[in-house]
Amino acid sequence: MYCIITKRNIYLSSITIFVIAIIAVSCLVFASSSSSWGLSFSSANTPPTGNATPEELLKYNAYFIDTKNEKNIYLTFDVGYEAGYTESILDTLKKHNIKAGFFIVGNYFNSNPDTVKRMFDEGHIIGNHTETHPDMSKMSTFEDFKKQIEPVEEKYKKITGQDMKKYYRPPQGIYNIQNLKDASSCGYKTIFWSLAYVDWQKDNQPSHEKALSTILNRVHNGCILLLHSTSKTNMEILDELLTTLENDGYTFKTLDELGN
Repeated sequence: MYCIITKRNIYLSSITIFVIAIIAVSCLVFASSSSSWGLSFSSANTPPTGNATPEELLKYNAYFIDTKNEKNIYLTFDVGYEAGYTESILDTLKKHNIKAGFFIVGNYFNSNPDTVKRMFDEGHIIGNHTETHPDMSKMSTFEDFKKQIEPVEEKYKKITGQDMKKYYRPPQGIYNIQNLKDASSCGYKTIFWSLAYVDWQKDNQPSHEKALSTILNRVHNGCILLLHSTSKTNMEILDELLTTLENDGYTFKTLDELGN
């Protein structure tokens, strides 16, 4: 068996190799380029559009909303440090019998083990918010990714005596496709959000009226609500917020029920 090499064959082969190379490079760029999670709201109390669809994220075991279109809310808090408000937040959640998700950074386990234990004892889910809160899209290898994840698991187990539930939130919502794959490879669900507001600026806290108005105008079916435990405003409005949402017919679900 033999083939005749012609200029046309060489040309076609070169084109094929070039196309394959372009596709390969495009895939690598898609996997490694970073995005910052963002939302666009079109009208009041309707689900927003994210910079990825629920279906796209689901390929990587990631979520930003519950798509069942039921009047459910998944309440989550990001916890980077203790500003003096978390215990009060826990008191309010206990009053309403609501179980939230707390995504905690590594140093918080060191400085506030009693509060972490209280969260656990009262039935809240504690998620992984990385060891040092870096830009996770810059983790160049799977081993680098795990170095931000595994220390948090170890600290959680030391405090609670249990293995950590596998929920992960990338710091500042910065991620790339490889991060999502790495998290899934570690057994994690990546949890973004479908509603948040600017509540993290310690010296520029929003008024109660602005915070309540923003949240209540944007809340929607299947909402994953992100609040920061470092916000004085959040602590002060939480009881009223939860009461209003309950009176409006919303049910608070846990992350364990997301996607089921």
